[in-house]
Amino acid sequence: MGEFLKLLKGGNKPSLIAAIVNTVIAILKGVAFFFTGNVAMFAEMMHSIGDAANQFFVFTGSALSKKAPTPRFPNGFGRLVNLVCLGAVIIVGILSYETIIEGWHHIQHPTESTGVAITLSVLAIAIVLEFSVLYKAGKEILHEVGIKGTLLSPLTTSFANLGRAKPATKLVFMEDLVATAGGILAFVAVLISHFTGFLQAEGIASIMIGVMMFYVVGKVFLDNARGALGETDEQMLVHIAHIVSENEHVKDIQKLEVIKEGEYLHVEIIVEIDPQHTFAEVDDIRDNLKELILTQQGVTDITISFDEDDGIRTWTQHKDQRTVLKTRD
Repeated sequence: MGEFLKLLKGGNKPSLIAAIVNTVIAILKGVAFFFTGNVAMFAEMMHSIGDAANQFFVFTGSALSKKAPTPRFPNGFGRLVNLVCLGAVIIVGILSYETIIEGWHHIQHPTESTGVAITLSVLAIAIVLEFSVLYKAGKEILHEVGIKGTLLSPLTTSFANLGRAKPATKLVFMEDLVATAGGILAFVAVLISHFTGFLQAEGIASIMIGVMMFYVVGKVFLDNARGALGETDEQMLVHIAHIVSENEHVKDIQKLEVIKEGEYLHVEIIVEIDPQHTFAEVDDIRDNLKELILTQQGVTDITISFDEDDGIRTWTQHKDQRTVLKTRD
């Protein structure tokens, strides 16, 4: 139990904050739906329940993924966060379906909801809270990729760096982006329904919110499926190849892999060096390369092997700055 609590302290903080906030929001929306019967509020309630459950799962998964390797699992538990995210999207998928079905029923059989003031007040509070979580997640993305931006950077620059963020942070950002947009959409739908008498607007909004939720399901599923299989971090691969090539003792790079292990990177590299080096010199070269690579952001594990220089250039740097590995004849 003590080890479990210790692991939880290292869990992804944005997902925990988002889970708590969305739980509060879901309760507020549930109470509002109970008193008003507003279908747009129902959609938003389902959305918040899905987000809260998802983010609690993700927080737990991100914490457990930091568990140290064991004899039974020597490669560690880094990809556990990807597996948890894959399971979590099933919940969102089910709630997305229910949201769309409820919206369709309301379009076919529109009913006027009551308590418009309550509905709008709760939606306004939810939008503000969701936006604050979105902004926090945006700041965390910038922190994870090592970028210091302006006040608006968490809402602008974070989009360009979303692919480099940790799986848990990326999921929180995407879910709260959709949640904020969905809250605004529901708010507008309630206004249209109340002031124009077009009651189907709430049903249409519910369907649109459900479709946005399905988009998150698809995006998160694909991202974490790649992570569970073991995806190459192309940007870091190019970077590590560059800094290793600058070492005066490295004649060539025979093999380089930079694989995402959940929130971290595993590096495996084979370099060619002059066969005249002594064992002690090779050991020093290994220590220098290991220290250099481990200082790179996200790298926690590295395997370095050596081979003698055969005079054949294997790793080349092209004009487009993309590193490619040529297959030997």
